[in-house]
This record gives sequence, structure tokens and C-alpha cells, in this order.
Amino acid sequence: MAEYGTGFGKQMIMIILSIILITVFFKIAIRNPKLVPGKVQYFAEFCYGFVRNSIGRDIVGEKNFAPWVPLLFATFFFVLLNNIFGAIPFLQLPSFSHAGSAYAIAIIIYVTWIAVGIKNHGLRYFKLAVVPSGVPGWIMPLMVPLEVISNFIVRPLTHSLRLMATMLAGHMIVMLAASGARYLIVVQDSFLLNATGVLVIVGSVAMYFLELLIMVLQAFVFTLLTAIYIQGALDADAH
Repeated sequence: MAEYGTGFGKQMIMIILSIILITVFFKIAIRNPKLVPGKVQYFAEFCYGFVRNSIGRDIVGEKNFAPWVPLLFATFFFVLLNNIFGAIPFLQLPSFSHAGSAYAIAIIIYVTWIAVGIKNHGLRYFKLAVVPSGVPGWIMPLMVPLEVISNFIVRPLTHSLRLMATMLAGHMIVMLAASGARYLIVVQDSFLLNATGVLVIVGSVAMYFLELLIMVLQAFVFTLLTAIYIQGALDADAH
């Protein structure tokens, strides 16, 4: 008989840890706010301002963005920290390299923007989301199924798989490079192969910093798409 685990492992521990770290950091940063902020307070305010202005206000819009800043702020730093875990020694595993974690957060966002659409437009939202305005009636039988697939099937899948695939691929490349370098330097006796192993290490360091950049970009892209989906649900009449 097959045995099944609880599903609670290293990645779940890191997700819980990320929530604790984010909460503790920002609580400490704003515990005693000063008119002239110190380094920690300044960094926290800069982070908040970046999400508020560059994602919230610019994407959701001046009129509607304020209520959504907390969600966008939490999403950005939650995804960012769980990505960066993959670059920290001993942890070295981005939480969202696991499909289940990526699906879970994408489903939360998916349900959120659909709920926003229904709240603002009622059930008419589903019609607004799949029936493009200004399109001739004769092409609607082709356009409507494409819009249904694009908005309600492809969108949540790509939202999750883009994050998962990027984190998994980057993590595997760095780990394979490290393993290959160890094999060439430790196991092989050839000077040429040993030297090649050293070059692989140099290359893996460059890959490490590139992966750090990708981790930040993926957190930004995930949050940016979240803002775009919410904006689309709020302004579905303009579809």
C-alpha cells in the first residue's frame, strides 16, 4: 500500500519563516518612526514607496490603487523573500520552485481578482471579461472562446508556471554547475580538468548573481501582473 506524507517539508517551513521574517522586519522598522529616518526605517519606507507608486498607483490607477497597496506590498515581499531563499547557503531552495507553492499563491490572486470583478460589476463581469467591445458580431463565436481560455485558464496557469519554472531552472543550473565543478576538481586527476573545474566555479559565481537579479525581477513581474489583473477587474467596462 502506498504511503503518503503530510506535505509539510522544507519549503513549507521556509514559507512560514518568510512570513515571520517579513513581519518582524517591518514591525521593527516602523516601531519608532522618526522624521529623519535611520537606515532601517528609510529602507522600509523606500520599499513601501516603490510598491505603492511604481506598481499600485501606476498600474491600478490613481483613483483605485490605495486599497490594494497592502496586498501588492505583501505579495511582492513574500515572493521576493521566498525566491531569495534559493541564494542563501544551507537553505538554497527557492520556495516557489515547487509547483504546489506557485499554484497556491496564483489561485489566491485568481480568486481575488474574480471576486473584485463580481463585486464591482455583478455577474455581468463574466460577460465583460470575455466579450470584447467594438468587435463585429460575426467574429464573436471565435473571439469569446479565446477570451474565456485566455482570461480564466491560461492567465492563472502562466501566472504560476512562469514563477515556478524560472525559479526551478535557475536553481538547477547553479546546483549543477557547483556539482560539476566539485567533480572536476576533487574526483578527476587531470590538471586540465581541474582547471576546467575552477573555470566552472567562476562561471557559477556569475550565474549566482544573475539568479539573484532574476529572483527580484520575478517578484516584480508576479506583483505587476497581479496589479494588472486587479485593474482589469475594476475597469472591466473598458474591455
